[in-house]
Amino acid sequence: MKFGIDYFPDAHPDQVSARQYFEDVLDLAGYADELGYDSVKIVEHYFTSYGGYSPDPCLFLAACSQRAPRMRMVTGAVLPVFNHPLKLAGQLTMLDAISGGRLDVGVARAFLPYEFDAFGISMEESRARFEEGIEALIRLWTEENVTFEGKFHRFKNVTSLPRPTQRPHPPIWIAAVVSPESFVWAGERGYNMMVVPYLGEHHELADKLELYRQAYRDHGHEDRRGPGEVMMVLHLYVAPTRAEAREECRAYMEQYLRNFRASAKSWTGRQSGQYKPYSGLEQMLNDITYARVLDETRAIIGDPDDVAEQLSYVRDTFGEVYPSFQVNFGMMEKARARRSIELFARQVMPRFR
Repeated sequence: MKFGIDYFPDAHPDQVSARQYFEDVLDLAGYADELGYDSVKIVEHYFTSYGGYSPDPCLFLAACSQRAPRMRMVTGAVLPVFNHPLKLAGQLTMLDAISGGRLDVGVARAFLPYEFDAFGISMEESRARFEEGIEALIRLWTEENVTFEGKFHRFKNVTSLPRPTQRPHPPIWIAAVVSPESFVWAGERGYNMMVVPYLGEHHELADKLELYRQAYRDHGHEDRRGPGEVMMVLHLYVAPTRAEAREECRAYMEQYLRNFRASAKSWTGRQSGQYKPYSGLEQMLNDITYARVLDETRAIIGDPDDVAEQLSYVRDTFGEVYPSFQVNFGMMEKARARRSIELFARQVMPRFR
């Protein structure tokens, strides 16, 4: 079982400067590398304290690759809808080279209305732009003198530089949450998956993952390259005792949820055929209390024995997964995040290796 760390900045300039935030997370990534974690991942979001400190995951991961010389660098995820494929293709292969071929490319559709509004892009174009963007990236990475005639992007006789360090290109991961079609689409094409279990019901996500794995098998990808991987984002907080973990983590989880709810308010009064379930996102988040987080294993919180038991539940429920742990959510102090990843690495990780 592989394990990664995950950064979803939920910081605001009034609370912590960008300079301090990145000093802290780069230090944590270096320590995670020493402890034996397999990867570090960061999001692409804009404008608010819900992810807005990371408008460019490639820039952060390039710096991180120099502090963490062993772990893989994961975009979690880049958003083709807000990026021209010519620019994004070169940025990603530049990062692939800088990291020594340690890049995994996670790709997502984006889901926050205020981001679409600011970029002047219709949410109804989201899926088409996403699929076209991935098609353009792959062609630019695997072909020379590319001529591309898409609905949103057109270019002639372009050879993207630098060429990928990993051949034919870095591994691709598709982020999906709600739509079963997205899981099937990723499986048919042989991509890996990125999922977030804390919003929906676990049995529903388990069913979607089975759709993904079945589509992956049906299209022969398992025979050629082994089973598709599923990276699962989970909040992690480990303390020496269960009581300490549950008491200390409450403020951080509740702060994270407040930030998420504030961004989800942008869905109030909005409807989109591309994102039908998201019109109820704010209410869904309002219904997630800290007690439910604990009772329903919507995060991994406890002492090392608790955490090992919770991970066994995750594996039993969802099959083989690759946990990517949010380790400094809710304005958490670096010292507590550092203790958490150390306790996990020393007392839990060996049980699953």
